[in-house]
Amino acid sequence: MTTHLQGSLFDQTDRPRLGPLTGIRRTVLGSGAWIDVLPGWLTGSAPLCERLAAEVPWRAERRTMYDHVVDVPRLLAFYGADDPLPHPVLTEARDALGAHYGPELGEPFATAGLCLYRDGRDSVAWHGDRGGRGAREDTMVAILSVGTPRDLLLRPVGGGGTVRRPLGHGDLIVMGGSCQRTWEHCVPKSGRASGPRVSVQFRTRGVR
Repeated sequence: MTTHLQGSLFDQTDRPRLGPLTGIRRTVLGSGAWIDVLPGWLTGSAPLCERLAAEVPWRAERRTMYDHVVDVPRLLAFYGADDPLPHPVLTEARDALGAHYGPELGEPFATAGLCLYRDGRDSVAWHGDRGGRGAREDTMVAILSVGTPRDLLLRPVGGGGTVRRPLGHGDLIVMGGSCQRTWEHCVPKSGRASGPRVSVQFRTRGVR
């Protein structure tokens, strides 16, 4: 897949590199949920986004909506706990997150789900990662975003005030505590985003 990505002026390096996790800032959302955010954790995200978009074996999904079968408006890939990740820096990121959050989480991050948002027309609707253990246990989902920034929105289940975080150019967000059960998140369509974005979601075993 060929992509044309306009990178950040602060993100122009050929070799992706991770910074320290010491600058993470936590926001308590309520009902036992929280998010940690670290802008620009990874530098060199533009070439990484281009490489992932071109080389990952992306798949398209179709879903039944009402009485129609429609295309899911993004491309997906999944790497299990024993699968090699598509770039060494993603393995480094998973291990660094596991070391940082291990005492709080009680287990390492194990799997990686990748989403390719090709442009502003791609999106994901409101949802929580409640597959498997996520439906009944507190967990963490760490998302590393590379490429064109897109808004991630969060809201309490059942409605309420919305929290907005623009993510791209190597930004990290970690959703923890009860976040997957008591809050929902989405990436809405955008008329401003013209380039691709890849999000990498690190999860523990048994959470989808």
